[in-house]
Amino acid sequence: MTVRLDQRPGLGRLYAKAVATARSRRGDRLPEISVEMAGVAVERERLASYAEVCGFRHSDLLPPTYPHVLAFPLAVTLMVDPKFPFALPGLVHVINRITQRRPLRADERLDLAVRASDLRPHPRGRQFDMISEASIDGELVWTEASTYLRREGKAASPSRTKPTSSAEGGYRGGLGPTAIWRIPRNIGRRYAAVSGDVNPIHLNALAARLFGFRRAIAHGMWLKARCLAALEGRLPDTLEVHVEFKAPLLLPSTVAFAGRPVGTGWTIAVSQAASGKPHLDGTIDGNAAADSVRIESPQ
Repeated sequence: MTVRLDQRPGLGRLYAKAVATARSRRGDRLPEISVEMAGVAVERERLASYAEVCGFRHSDLLPPTYPHVLAFPLAVTLMVDPKFPFALPGLVHVINRITQRRPLRADERLDLAVRASDLRPHPRGRQFDMISEASIDGELVWTEASTYLRREGKAASPSRTKPTSSAEGGYRGGLGPTAIWRIPRNIGRRYAAVSGDVNPIHLNALAARLFGFRRAIAHGMWLKARCLAALEGRLPDTLEVHVEFKAPLLLPSTVAFAGRPVGTGWTIAVSQAASGKPHLDGTIDGNAAADSVRIESPQ
């Protein structure tokens, strides 16, 4: 089944629907539905605001993470469909992989398609992938797999081992920090304004506490974009960016960014500056996108 949209749906309305229908969701299968929208244009003013919030330079080329902003309303449209088995509130975005097969210009129109795939067990519940694809004139140019965890049953007890600091080798692969970022309290609201992702856990502490967070948390896709912005001008035109979101980033926070060139790409990490507690681990690979035609679900 294909659902074709004529205009970009409002995420505020979709989130309200997600909350209203959360209790009624049941099932063990993902719906075989593709949500599509043709000829999606880039709004230059919104692109410029996105670049400013995430740290990119203003450019006529899209940041590799920007098509996510365009496709995300389609993904939420699917996740609030009556056939979708899981409530959107409480889903945890744990992995994100983007493959860009060539640079994308702001004057190009994108044909977008989103589907859910590969429901599978996880030690803490079940997980699945939201697959997003962007094509231009029939050419697949950009793909994304966002892995979401639905937590079920009793959560595992948190480790009481004190995380090591950067001086003790606590960063991924022994990376030392290359930059210290002070993340302001309002970054969730600023990113929501340019992306449309108005999930309340990013906007105010009260909503965040309802889901077990002490304070509002940063969007994972903002953090991924901020990492790419830190390496802007040093990334290949075709690339695959794979990140794992390790722990929520409470706002405000001070974090350490670490990046190291490896082969045709980079290894990246973001951790708490004081403790070394990881928030994001990832790789950027310039070779992985070269022969990629269609993204597969990450294992």
